[in-house]
Amino acid sequence: MQYKAGKKVDLIEVRRRPGKPTQALLTVGPLVFPCALGRGGTTMLKREGDGATPLTEMRLLYGYFRGDRARSGPPASRLAMTRIDPRDGWCDASGDRNYNRPVRLPYPASHERMEREDRLYDVCMVSDWNMRPAMRNRGSAIFFHIARPGFPPTEGCIAVSPQAMARILPLIGPRTRIRVHR
Repeated sequence: MQYKAGKKVDLIEVRRRPGKPTQALLTVGPLVFPCALGRGGTTMLKREGDGATPLTEMRLLYGYFRGDRARSGPPASRLAMTRIDPRDGWCDASGDRNYNRPVRLPYPASHERMEREDRLYDVCMVSDWNMRPAMRNRGSAIFFHIARPGFPPTEGCIAVSPQAMARILPLIGPRTRIRVHR
């Protein structure tokens, strides 16, 4: 079967690499890319701070991008993309009313900045992991974002190279799910 550029992909599959519990191969249609997983490998029982990527199926909801680093504007995507503002953050304090939600900085509870110097969130897609309702200590924000060179572990997210992200984004849309396998 011939692959057609621009064809929508409804399922992204992630399978761990043998002998490398923090790395995987990510399949998007006929395309396969290396990716990084959480420092805790994968788990069925995700907990806040465990550094693991959940073994589950997640839907991609929307994304963020660094406008100051995007020469030609927002990346091509069928999902809504929002330019990251220096005041954008994500709450990871499980006892806070905004747990696993975007927040405006400064914010009093534990959070991470969306505008990062290390380029990991130059493109950052938000999954529906632990969103509705957000359950305490179940883990916040499983993002699909840019990997560090060499694919070292993430804090539980799934990360690909900038080149892979550029190829994947035009193929995904509101029906796209990421399935993480054992």
